[in-house]
Amino acid sequence: MKIEIICLLKRGLLFCLSAGLSSGMKAQSGHQDAGSKPLRYVPLGDSYTICEGASAAESWPALMSKHLVEKGIPVLLLFNPARTGWTTQNLIDRELPLFDASDPDFTTLLIGVNDWVQGVSATVFAKNLNIILDRIQSKLKDKQKILLITIPDFSVVPAAASFHFSGDISKGITAFDEIVTAEARARKLPVVDIFSLTQQMKNNSALIARDGLHPSAAEYALWEKLILPAAVKMLGAAH
Repeated sequence: MKIEIICLLKRGLLFCLSAGLSSGMKAQSGHQDAGSKPLRYVPLGDSYTICEGASAAESWPALMSKHLVEKGIPVLLLFNPARTGWTTQNLIDRELPLFDASDPDFTTLLIGVNDWVQGVSATVFAKNLNIILDRIQSKLKDKQKILLITIPDFSVVPAAASFHFSGDISKGITAFDEIVTAEARARKLPVVDIFSLTQQMKNNSALIARDGLHPSAAEYALWEKLILPAAVKMLGAAH
């Protein structure tokens, strides 16, 4: 049996207890207010969700979970199945089965940059996004507990110059983000736009990881500041 770590934040101190977790799952972090059943959270995505370039504790899903607890919304981050380089198809094939088995209460979804990098058409991206959202909504008790996040503009980081694309990176990502936003609107789901914020990495090396491609922990922290209020609004009504 796998072990799940549940943490209780009480009087400024963190107490951690272990509990059984179903096979195939890994509890990465999570916090819980004493006396409340935590909302089970599984984020979905790629390097921007696993937060390549930062530690697990510095990832925005972990920061968001911690800050939700501090705001009185008990959340348990079960695990983070996102992986660097994964596309929407990878998410469908590799992440959704884990998501299905984890019985989550809500999720965040940030996916698509690798689809664009690998030349996946906007039509296929939109089709896969719909498959993902249909599958998520079929599993969640509350089908509206999905927070979508737009794809960052990676054209501003130094390593982008090493990629040779036929089209403009910013325009290509913007087109995919329009699909994400339109689908969120159609399903009446909340969406957080981080595209403009990520363009600030162009003039600030402190916001870029050592690999010259991914954001640094400082940049992920800025994302979390935008994402957190939307998560509070989405989840606050439940507690």
